[in-house]
Amino acid sequence: MGKKVALLGMCSAGAILLGYVESLIPVFFFVPGMKLGLANLAVVLTLYFFSPRDALIVQLVRIVVVGFLFGNLFSIAFSLAGGLLSLGFMCLAKRYGGFTVYGVSVAGGVTHNIGQICVAAVLVENVRIIYYLPFLLLSGLVTGLLIGLLSHEMMKRLGGYLKTM
Repeated sequence: MGKKVALLGMCSAGAILLGYVESLIPVFFFVPGMKLGLANLAVVLTLYFFSPRDALIVQLVRIVVVGFLFGNLFSIAFSLAGGLLSLGFMCLAKRYGGFTVYGVSVAGGVTHNIGQICVAAVLVENVRIIYYLPFLLLSGLVTGLLIGLLSHEMMKRLGGYLKTM
């Protein structure tokens, strides 16, 4: 049990660190809100190596810590909506969809952006913001594939190590 707590702490720290790194990357995309989703790497790995409940804990810790350190209450609201919807769909895709880690990660990237656009429409009280959705869906697809690739490679390299613990 102690080793699992330590490993989940490392996953949470990794997610926070990746969230910080991402906050340093200037938004150079033509659609506001587009990000790489680097912190999702730690969440995907937690989902595969541990459990959906553990992935939820890592996701919530990351959202709250990164939000308070590098964002604000609005960023926390956006991250919560996107992160929880994303994790829910990743869990469903992994358990019932028969998807590989690539498909699970893409499902997470796409649904994360759907959750965020819904919160944005409510907060700005303008449904026209939905016009950003096709661009955000495309970015979720691309970044989801990238995170899926990184997750796959890390799972290959860490899998044997974690099985020995």
